[in-house]
Amino acid sequence: MPQTVLKAKDYLVSGKEFEIVWNPEFKCLQTFPAPDDLDAYYQSHEYISHSDRAETLIEKVYQRAKRINLKRKLRIIERLHKGIGSLMDVGAGTGDFLKYAQINGWEAYGVEPNDQARELAHQKGVSVYRSLSVQKEPAYDVISFWHVFEHLKDPEESIEEVSAALKPGGWLVIGVPNYKSFDASFYREHWAGYDVPRHLWHFSKESIKHLFASKGYELVKIKSLWLDAFYVSWLSETHRNRRLAPLKGFVIGFLSNLFGIFSGEYSSHVYILQKKPEYDA
Repeated sequence: MPQTVLKAKDYLVSGKEFEIVWNPEFKCLQTFPAPDDLDAYYQSHEYISHSDRAETLIEKVYQRAKRINLKRKLRIIERLHKGIGSLMDVGAGTGDFLKYAQINGWEAYGVEPNDQARELAHQKGVSVYRSLSVQKEPAYDVISFWHVFEHLKDPEESIEEVSAALKPGGWLVIGVPNYKSFDASFYREHWAGYDVPRHLWHFSKESIKHLFASKGYELVKIKSLWLDAFYVSWLSETHRNRRLAPLKGFVIGFLSNLFGIFSGEYSSHVYILQKKPEYDA
């Protein structure tokens, strides 16, 4: 029987409660049980990443933060790969990052299983596939997962697919929430970073190091996504039905980033891994 760490509620779709348990194989936390009908838990007007909607205040803030992050994401990638190259963004959503990369000269493609989001991406003139498995040989200099890796049903299978598509010496960039951050500890079962059951896995630095240790990748660097602390804390405050959620979320987000400076544990981390040149998937 898995060891239960805490229980969290699906605030977006069902209102159901799920357990978050310790997974000794991956040395991370896992949502239990994983629903068989997982796609149904994404069917919500409020699931912002599958739309370009900016009607409510939180949607407007999300879209603004997304535009700011476009520049930072591409800057991280451009510092890894010298010169313009080929990029695959897994979980591309509505394609904004791909479009931004294309404008800046990158040969950019995406993977997005959601039909609505994929259609919006196509309308922006970017190529987005339903699955990464369509790629049968190494073709990309960089493959990115921006807040997607925690959604994957089978991380090890996905790493194999990545390895088949990524060139030797290529870069894998993974951005995920960090359950060891100050805001995660503060909000506990209300922490929006858990987002059960859509987030099937909950990672820490140790989790990622362990998961990739024998997969032919070197963990080169860990960076913070400091904007996430403010947005996640705001959502967490709404889960608690607190008044002045934006203000209180800003305060906790600020404190989380402040604690992160000293502890190295931020609300979200970006893990930069390089495929070893000699590695053959």
